[in-house]
Amino acid sequence: MKTLLLAGGFGTRFSEETELKPKPMINIGPHPILWHIMKIYSHYGFNDFVILLGYKGYVIKEYFINYFMHHSNIEIDLSTNETKILNTSSESWKITLLDTGLETMTGGRILQAKEVVGNETFMLTYGDGVGNINIQELVNFHKKHGKAVTMTTVQPDGRFGGVEFDDQSGNVKSFIEKPMGDGGWINAGFFVCEPKAFDYITGGLPTIWEREPLENLAKNGELYSFKHRGFWKPMDTQRDNKQLNDMWNTNKALWKVW
Repeated sequence: MKTLLLAGGFGTRFSEETELKPKPMINIGPHPILWHIMKIYSHYGFNDFVILLGYKGYVIKEYFINYFMHHSNIEIDLSTNETKILNTSSESWKITLLDTGLETMTGGRILQAKEVVGNETFMLTYGDGVGNINIQELVNFHKKHGKAVTMTTVQPDGRFGGVEFDDQSGNVKSFIEKPMGDGGWINAGFFVCEPKAFDYITGGLPTIWEREPLENLAKNGELYSFKHRGFWKPMDTQRDNKQLNDMWNTNKALWKVW
């Protein structure tokens, strides 16, 4: 089963870093967040990836073309111009890199993968969020309901800490650090889709996946929610990136299921 990764946006909130590279190539620890996402899928045996490129897509191409060199110890003899790889471990990934246009929106990028996907079930997610989603359970849930699309949903942390107190007296009992949100569930990506999902992308390249396609899938009863109650975090801001790096550097990376 192929996994589509949306990796073509401009990443404007990371303007300093994204002047040089696309957002999915911003590092958590020594590796880009795109690598972390692929490792999550790979842990569950899904190793066939289609990366939907846009802004500075050549940086992602260069990274994977030279992946073996990036992740190996190398011995170079300058007198003979010979290079020797000292270790031979690598990922068992098959990667298709598709240029989907600089200004193309998410739905338009997905649509351009139609021929590569063919008439097969496929997975889809964003190139800027990590979580300890059990991908196999997600796929099993999708197969069980038999509809067009499954979307992983989460309850994000609240923005501020909370206070518990007695309603009658006002006596403060305890403080809650960043409680869950107001009960609402949001789109966390990590989709599973049937090929007929492409039929809902009717507006071509300007189509935003999260608008008409998902809205119409929901209206037609073809969209199901897979509720994830574990860890999930998008990398929307520099603050998010710092938090994810702190988690990685202190061995508290809850998305590291491999």
